[in-house]
Amino acid sequence: MDWRWQMSNRLNSADELARVINLTDSERRALSAKGLFRVDITPYFASLIDPNDPLCPVRKQVIPTDREMVPFQSMMEDSLAEDKHSPVPGLVHRYPDRVLMLITTQCASYCRYCTRSRIVGDPTQTFSRAEFDAQIDYIERTPQIRDVLLSGGDPMVLAPRLLDMILGRLRAIPHVEIIRIGSRVPVFLPMRVTPEFCDMLDKYHPFWLNIHVNHPKEITPELAAAADRLTRAGVPLGNQSVLLAGVNDSVHIQRKLVHELVKIRVRPYYLYQCDLVEGSGHLRTTVSKGIEIIEGLRGHTSGYAVPQYVVDAPGGGGKIPVMPNYVISQAPGKVVLRNFEGFITTYTEPLDYDPHEIQHQEALIARRPEPGQEGVLALLEGERMAIEPEGFGDTHARGGGEHRLRSGDIAQKWQPLGVGSIEVHKPRERLASGNNETE
Repeated sequence: MDWRWQMSNRLNSADELARVINLTDSERRALSAKGLFRVDITPYFASLIDPNDPLCPVRKQVIPTDREMVPFQSMMEDSLAEDKHSPVPGLVHRYPDRVLMLITTQCASYCRYCTRSRIVGDPTQTFSRAEFDAQIDYIERTPQIRDVLLSGGDPMVLAPRLLDMILGRLRAIPHVEIIRIGSRVPVFLPMRVTPEFCDMLDKYHPFWLNIHVNHPKEITPELAAAADRLTRAGVPLGNQSVLLAGVNDSVHIQRKLVHELVKIRVRPYYLYQCDLVEGSGHLRTTVSKGIEIIEGLRGHTSGYAVPQYVVDAPGGGGKIPVMPNYVISQAPGKVVLRNFEGFITTYTEPLDYDPHEIQHQEALIARRPEPGQEGVLALLEGERMAIEPEGFGDTHARGGGEHRLRSGDIAQKWQPLGVGSIEVHKPRERLASGNNETE
């Protein structure tokens, strides 16, 4: 029950694993392969594996098979393009008001579907003190950042003093409102959640922690005790699962999972579609399976027990929520909806609703800047009328030069009246059919 002993005695070779698990030929081939993504399993987590069942859901997450070495279409090294959105090493600024801060490449155990297997597990890729300084300097000089998520690797395997230092420096930044950690340590290494660790976190509220449980077998008395210590220290807990073939791609397994999570006061937060990362091909499911699972949860269990199913967009688009369609049709003043049972109803909308009545109160709230990332909301709020792909105008110009209909200030032709910061033109008079008409 000592977390340092667990870290020092992790299982990582075929010989060590064979002492506690009856390895298959496929597992032995993978464990002896060169260049394989790192294998390390805490003795505690290994004790949850069924030693005689190759299909054990815990086993499939941490012990490689030779299927891991089979490439698949669209496989990428950095499928989420995190390094493309990284202004300094280890800091990912994809969303307007929050950043992901990678502070280590080490984990207590290594998941076979790891999104960051390009760097995680490799001690030569770990982050230096100078890189921590550069990350924190960027956050300090970027006031739109209000939320910092620490990840890696797993921040909870860092030396306690180092983690304390990083949290302290972040909390000293006035515009950082929320600090979060994403960690699988409470699942792989629950004895790491000591009273001293909880006391440290208590200094940095508001502080949030998301853990990573994929199957009900992982919810043990040890994890429940660790979660209890954290919640008693005032830390809200969420869970992020990954949808994995042969592990949890079942409505009934997912329902059991979320029920067990809420019993230990952990709120199901995300259900991720497995990323297009090297080595994960055999663990991927279809998106339709994820939609089916949400269909089997919504209405069939408590609303707070239903995670949001998301696809983290390949190429760096961020998390895109995907769900069943509950809106059947719409007409002026009417919305036709269906529930989880297939019950269809009509919601009558008010015909006298004035969306401008709130503007006085809205003007009292300072708007947060989101330069270049206003997105679809900018269309809804009238800041712009269209979002054009890069090169859209050049493509449709078809290489033509200026002519009498395209010369001068031609952009004014396509400026929508009253949209965005475009000057609203005064009406001009024109003569039509002998009468003065205003256009």
